Amino acid sequence: MSAAPVFEAKLTPPQEIVRKAAVLARPMVFTNGVFDLLHRGHVTYLAQARALGQSLIVALNDDDSTRRLGKAPDRPINSLADRAAVIAALESVSLVTWFTEDTPLSLIQALSPEILVKGGDWPIQNIVGADWVLDRGGQVISIAFEHQQSTSNILQKIRQSSI
Repeated sequence: MSAAPVFEAKLTPPQEIVRKAAVLARPMVFTNGVFDLLHRGHVTYLAQARALGQSLIVALNDDDSTRRLGKAPDRPINSLADRAAVIAALESVSLVTWFTEDTPLSLIQALSPEILVKGGDWPIQNIVGADWVLDRGGQVISIAFEHQQSTSNILQKIRQSSI
């Protein structure tokens, strides 16, 4: 049996994230999302998020939380375990965790990131945890999309090609 890939050490259950994050370089950047079918837009966004600080924590919606977002009934396509492993394998990502709630607010409050980021489709006033981070002197940034791609559009293209 071969050793587990190094990136798997980045996979961190929510109950352990504060302890593991305590040794990360600051400023810490936090973001969250589903990240179902990883594409160029995702990896560009995550690299840009990491460049804003010294470490990047990505919190993923678990499978039930993803379904509650009202995406297609077959979403997520990839399980939480698979999505987390793929995100953890990215050089820009320091740690990966997940949440079962509808929002990652409790993680944001527990971690106290200096920088909270979301993609360009999120106005700052709609970003969960923005007020909390700003009240503590942090920054909240909505990163403009460089590549107009989405998992929903990729799935639509796949579904249309199979008709």
